[in-house]
Amino acid sequence: MAKQLSGVLKMYIAAGKAAPSPPLGPALGQRGVNIMQFCKDFNEKTKDIKPGIPIPTKIIYKDRNYTFETSTPPTSYFLKKAANIEKGAGKPGKEVAGEVTLKHIYEIACVKKKDNAMKNFPLEAVCRIIIGSARSIGIKVVPGRTEN
Repeated sequence: MAKQLSGVLKMYIAAGKAAPSPPLGPALGQRGVNIMQFCKDFNEKTKDIKPGIPIPTKIIYKDRNYTFETSTPPTSYFLKKAANIEKGAGKPGKEVAGEVTLKHIYEIACVKKKDNAMKNFPLEAVCRIIIGSARSIGIKVVPGRTEN
């Protein structure tokens, strides 16, 4: 009798770009998940998202069957895009890699509020969490600018 595998695998997978190549293919293969079927299902579910955006994915597998859940991209992804930078500061707190406005923070919070982990937090708390994340990667939060 074959040993039954079951568990949870958490990975970041690029939207619309799931492929059987490493690291996804081997990770699924050793857990007995049908790699091609998973790639097809994942790419179908994320077809409306801009290709290449990292999507946190939780794959629950048991007896060669699987289900998966996706959530919104990581906060750091949104912050880096808003600040128009590739990576955070080498020494957060001492260096500033970029800056975002409170409007950016609010917009990111509105998106992140849809995640299961954040759905019970008030929007203000989500904003504070995002401001903390921004500081930890060296992004300065500035008040919005008034335009005439």
